[in-house]
Amino acid sequence: MSDPIFWLGFSLLLVAVSLTAVLVAAVPALQELARAARSAEKLFDTLRREFPPTLEAIRLTGLEISELTDDLNEGVKSATEVVKQVDHSLSSARQQASKVGMGTRSVVAGVKAAWQTWHRYPALSPRPREQSFKPPLSNETPENKDHR
Repeated sequence: MSDPIFWLGFSLLLVAVSLTAVLVAAVPALQELARAARSAEKLFDTLRREFPPTLEAIRLTGLEISELTDDLNEGVKSATEVVKQVDHSLSSARQQASKVGMGTRSVVAGVKAAWQTWHRYPALSPRPREQSFKPPLSNETPENKDHR
């Protein structure tokens, strides 16, 4: 058994059997790899067709969102201005209401004072009226009155 040719032949036989076993095991794996490559190719074709329109749609959506955001900001600014105007109007109305309240209180106080004064002092006898000038009747003149 120390024949080197035998060992060389036996080694080559083992290498051949090992390579055959590897090839038999590799064939289904290579077939699956080929199937995966075809699927990847189909996916890439689909992406090549669908990706640019999708990106364009996303870009347009972004522009629309920007426009809507600008419109919303303008609406918020105008609403803020309206709120400021309403707040100013309410402040002005409060001031006017307080002035009216003070005026009303002043009028009420004046009426009370007048009422108390009116009832506190009895009515004085009316002053004698001075005779007012009465115009003479059409026929009468001051000279005719004396002659009667």
